[in-house]
Amino acid sequence: MVNQEKEKAFINLRNVVKRFEGQGGVFTALNDINLNISSGEYVGIVGKSGCGKTTLLNTICGIDRPTSGEIVVDQKLIQSFTESQMAVWRGKNIGVVFQFFQLLPTLSVLENVMLPMDFCNTFPIKERKKRGLLLLKKVCVEEQADKFPSSLSGGEQQRVAIARALANEPQIIVADEPTGNLDSRTAGMVFEIFDRLVAEGKTVLLVSHDRDIAKRVNRCITLADGKIIDDIQVNKQARKDNGEVL
Repeated sequence: MVNQEKEKAFINLRNVVKRFEGQGGVFTALNDINLNISSGEYVGIVGKSGCGKTTLLNTICGIDRPTSGEIVVDQKLIQSFTESQMAVWRGKNIGVVFQFFQLLPTLSVLENVMLPMDFCNTFPIKERKKRGLLLLKKVCVEEQADKFPSSLSGGEQQRVAIARALANEPQIIVADEPTGNLDSRTAGMVFEIFDRLVAEGKTVLLVSHDRDIAKRVNRCITLADGKIIDDIQVNKQARKDNGEVL
């Protein structure tokens, strides 16, 4: 039964350990993580600061390589990639959304969104501008296309960052504290975008220190000291029937 589940898993972590060495010695950020995530799941990863949330996300993205264990994404053992192979694979298959937006200040909003297409050469050059504008329209900031990021609000910049993450039509969207710098109303607008992406079939992984993320996702994984201590399915329909606001 376990082997069948692993075969079906879109993202599969097997006995993953990640250690970092520093002046204070060796720190174990992930301690024997076993995790299966299916295609199209909406997963929240929560826990206190330093529990390993971001490291877990980074290992799935190939930003950090595990000290031991295996990470298989879409039947590919990703830690076997070279750095150049990893960069190309990540650019085509994973869209990353950061807490601090990470938009290039010297490029226009549209140019920021087109950048992943240019890097991975995923769409014909003549089609990239049109696609960039469509993605900005998808997140409701198309009127900001020719502006520089500094002239946008935080919520607008995060929506641009999501559009950029979607540039190469990735299968997986990962977001590390995507609403950490936003007010509750703006955060709600960003979550609505993630909701729509899941409805379209994307696999979405959200990292947050706020356990209220469980109200938004379909599955909530809790980390503590580098280990998974809780992994629950969230029945959003039942919560709606009980009158909860999601």
